[in-house]
Amino acid sequence: MRVGIPKEIKLKEGRVALIPEAAAQLVLHGHQVYIQSQAGIISGYSDDDYSELGIHIVPDAPALYDVAQIIVKVKEPIGPELSLLKKEHILFSYLHLAALPDLIQRLCDIGLKAIAFETVEMGDGKLPLLAPMSDIAGRLSVQIGTHLLHTSMGGKGVLLGGVPAAPRGKVVILGGGMAGGNAAHVAAGLGAEVVVFDRSREKMEALRNIGHNVTALYPHQASIQKQVREADLLIGAVLVVGERAPHLVSENDVQQMQAGSVIIDISVDQGGCIETTRPTSYEDPTFQRYGVTHFGVTNMPGSVPRTASQSLSASLIPFLIELADSPDKLSQPLQAGVNIDAGVIIHPALK
Repeated sequence: MRVGIPKEIKLKEGRVALIPEAAAQLVLHGHQVYIQSQAGIISGYSDDDYSELGIHIVPDAPALYDVAQIIVKVKEPIGPELSLLKKEHILFSYLHLAALPDLIQRLCDIGLKAIAFETVEMGDGKLPLLAPMSDIAGRLSVQIGTHLLHTSMGGKGVLLGGVPAAPRGKVVILGGGMAGGNAAHVAAGLGAEVVVFDRSREKMEALRNIGHNVTALYPHQASIQKQVREADLLIGAVLVVGERAPHLVSENDVQQMQAGSVIIDISVDQGGCIETTRPTSYEDPTFQRYGVTHFGVTNMPGSVPRTASQSLSASLIPFLIELADSPDKLSQPLQAGVNIDAGVIIHPALK
C-alpha cells in the first residue's frame, strides 16, 4: 500500500502523524511511504531524516494526496484538504465528528473510508490511539491553568501549591480517565487541593491513591456545583466514545465561580462538558465569561509537537501496519474505529 503523511495545516499544529523511525517500520513491511516536504519540521524532523530511512518526499499536498492510498494525519481535514480527498482514500486520523456535523456530511459526500483514532477501541474498552494525547492534554491543562491564574494573565493570583501562611489552590477535575487522571497527578504534584469526579469506583480508588491532597467523588449534580463554586482551576475531561460530551457544568454554575478563576475544557473537541466553553485556537486561546477565563483550544498537544508526535507514533504504528497489510479485513479494534464508509455513517454514536 502507498501511505501518505501530509503536512498539518490547522493553526499552530506542529505534530506529524509518524516520526521517521515509525514510518520506516512500514517500509520494512513492504509498503511505500510518502511524506509532504517539511511535514515533520516543527516536530524536529527534517526531510533528510525521512529520506535516509526510505521514505519518499513529495513537494506539496496535491502530489501527496494524488499518490497515496492511505492518508494518515493528526487532525481532521479542513479547508483545501477536503478538496484533495477522493473516494478511493482511506483517511486515518483524529476526527471527533460528533461535534462536526458539516464534516460528517462532507466525508459522506466524498465517499471514502474514514477511521478515527479516538474510536479505535480494544475489547476491554481501552482507546489506545486516544490515550497518548489524553496523557499530554491532561498534563498541559494544569501547566496552562497555572499560568492563566497569574494576575498578568487576568487570573486571581493564586499559586496552586500555596505556601506557608497561604492556602493551597483548588483544582476541580470532571472525569478521571486518561486526561483527568494525568491532570490530577500534575496538580497533586504541585501541592494543590484536588477534587476529581468520576462514576467508576475503581478509578476513584486509584485517584485517591495519588496522594492525601486528592479527593475522588461521584458526580452528583449538587456535589459538582459545590466544588465548582470553590474552584480556582476547573478542568473538563469527560469522554463518551464517539459522542458529544454531556454538559456537567451549566452557565449558571459558571456564574457562581469567583472572578479570575480558570476553566480548561479538554473535551471541547467533542462539544465540551462545560456549557460556556467553545472551541478556540492557539492564535487566540482564551476568552472571558462572567469574569472567568476560558481556554478551549481543540489541539492542545499541538503545542508540544515533538513529544506528542513521538508518543502518537508509538501507539499508531501497529494499527497502521495492520491497516496497510489488510485494508479489506480489519480487526475488531480497527473496525470499531470506522466512522464513515462509502458515504454511510458506520459508528453507532454518530447515527
